[in-house]
Amino acid sequence: MTNEIFILAGSAASIGFIHTILGPDHYLPFIAMAKAKGWSGTRTAVITLVCGLGHVMGSIILGLIGVFLGIVVFKLESIESLRGDMAAWFLLVFGLLYFIWGIRRALKVRSHEHQHEHADGVIHSHHHSHLGGHSHVHDQGKSAHVTPWVLFVIFVLGPCEPLIPLIMYPAAKLSTVAVIIVAVVFGLVTIVTMLACVMASFYSFSKLSFPQGQRYSHALAGLTVFLCGGAIKFLGL
Repeated sequence: MTNEIFILAGSAASIGFIHTILGPDHYLPFIAMAKAKGWSGTRTAVITLVCGLGHVMGSIILGLIGVFLGIVVFKLESIESLRGDMAAWFLLVFGLLYFIWGIRRALKVRSHEHQHEHADGVIHSHHHSHLGGHSHVHDQGKSAHVTPWVLFVIFVLGPCEPLIPLIMYPAAKLSTVAVIIVAVVFGLVTIVTMLACVMASFYSFSKLSFPQGQRYSHALAGLTVFLCGGAIKFLGL
């Protein structure tokens, strides 16, 4: 029995890693939002961690309920599929709305020139934007608090499809220890992989600066989230 648990744990780790790497929705939304909103490394890591926990725990709880009630794997996977569709649509809608807001914001922040003529006949011009120096203040308003919660809800709904058969197999063997080990290993590997992808990209992109495209950062973040939702819904990633 020990060898079987070891094999199951290894499988859980491998599938958790592959499942996360091949699912861009596990890391791209955090990378895009962190860049657009100017999150610190700590804030980015905490939000990723909390969303990752919600993502994994949702499927673990569903799987354990299935084990307790004796629900067959097919029915549990159908429920996971429904959750996946809901998460995809939430990503699509949130991404589209955020993209539209980002475009409107970019147009408002666009600088333009004014000319002034003084009494002595000297003419000079200067540039300014509609948002001016207040843009940072706006970013720290409602949007700064709402976005992490939206991501959290989406990730709680997001399923971990491979976890269901991984939990159900050892459960069929009547091994509670195996169920716990598989769930914990899968969850840890998934969350650690998410954090590794997000933070590696965060610190890599922090060294890059695109002043000309900075005002479009929110629009690009929304487009990224929208494309992630499309990849889940239409490509099955």
